[in-house]
Amino acid sequence: MDILKTHYEKLAATVISGLNKRQMDGYYLKTAKEAVELALTFLPDHPTVGFGGSMTLVQTGLLDALKADPSVKLLDRETAQTAAEKEEIYRRHLLADTYFMSSNAITTDGEIINIDGFGNRVAALIFGPKEVVILAGMNKIVPSVEEGVNRVRNTATPPNCMRLNKQTPCASTGICSGCLSAGCICNQIVVTRRSGQKGRIKVLLIGEHLGF
Repeated sequence: MDILKTHYEKLAATVISGLNKRQMDGYYLKTAKEAVELALTFLPDHPTVGFGGSMTLVQTGLLDALKADPSVKLLDRETAQTAAEKEEIYRRHLLADTYFMSSNAITTDGEIINIDGFGNRVAALIFGPKEVVILAGMNKIVPSVEEGVNRVRNTATPPNCMRLNKQTPCASTGICSGCLSAGCICNQIVVTRRSGQKGRIKVLLIGEHLGF
């Protein structure tokens, strides 16, 4: 018996129960491949799709699958030639049929914690797209909102700042200093404790270590 996999399954069941009581749909998939297959089934015919910046979406192969599907109108910020075009794509994300993202942390009771720099990702989570699909590895599960915020600041944000070449204190020390620097990517802290629209937010928990 693989004890870690068994633990993930039992823990995921607890998280899903919490999500369900908060009007969010939760699913547990053992592998990233299974998660991508399920995620794609949520798409309507000829969808307009937006997505937030995420190592998880890259690692699972979801972004590659979306880019390879000719029926998908993908609102991809990488196609922008200027900062103004990039910002316009962010705005168009709010009108998407489906928005894909990961999450920085999810509590065992089903609350979702996200810290964002520009704010486009949390904006789409809160309002706009008809449906939001979150893919998250089981390494993102935390006992509480407080520990979730701590996880984001000290586990996720420093490597993300390094990846994005941000000149922040945490990129140098590996530890959050609560900075207000120009490169700070911790500008908004959003806790989603409940979805106002039942089933709009779908959370796919994956039995792998994914993202930061």
